[in-house]
Amino acid sequence: MKWGLYEKGRTIFRQGEPAAEMGVVLSGGVCIESVDLWGDRSILSHVGAGQVFGETYALTGGPLPVAAVAAENSQILTINVSGLLKERYASSTWQRKLLGNLVYIFAQKNRALSARIFCTNAKTIRGRLLTYLSAQAVEAGSSAFSIPFDRQQLADYLNVDRSALSKELGRMRDEGLLEFYKNRFLLQRLPESL
Repeated sequence: MKWGLYEKGRTIFRQGEPAAEMGVVLSGGVCIESVDLWGDRSILSHVGAGQVFGETYALTGGPLPVAAVAAENSQILTINVSGLLKERYASSTWQRKLLGNLVYIFAQKNRALSARIFCTNAKTIRGRLLTYLSAQAVEAGSSAFSIPFDRQQLADYLNVDRSALSKELGRMRDEGLLEFYKNRFLLQRLPESL
């Protein structure tokens, strides 16, 4: 177990390297991303303070198909989880608690990846934005909320061009659908048709 400070943009786990540890975000945030051979980046998820990343790969081993990059200045604790699951600890209550927590984490990650699939399933940028922003409003319990992404990160998460995303947000604002400032949004009304 060790912890470290990571400046925004610094890679914590590199895509293609062997997975040995999982990370716990103590403060800040981490983007889980994939970069293809042509350098195109896609953000798969954002991991905030109190959440973990890399647990699946730490348990299964092999090269990482994704990278973990600090989305902002962050404190990260890394843990060799496979060492904690050894047979010699099988009768301990903490290992049963750890396994229960890991199952819960896997279910939450499955839910987050399903949400991303819904967002990227829409054929238009507006459809993707409305799907994502609606889900964020529901999660926040309010039509006013903040998202964990800047514009480029949001474009990478929705798998769209940044300038096209910005233009669509401007059109939606001009039509009275929403208001925004940086990563804060206020949904005004639902469109009559997507």
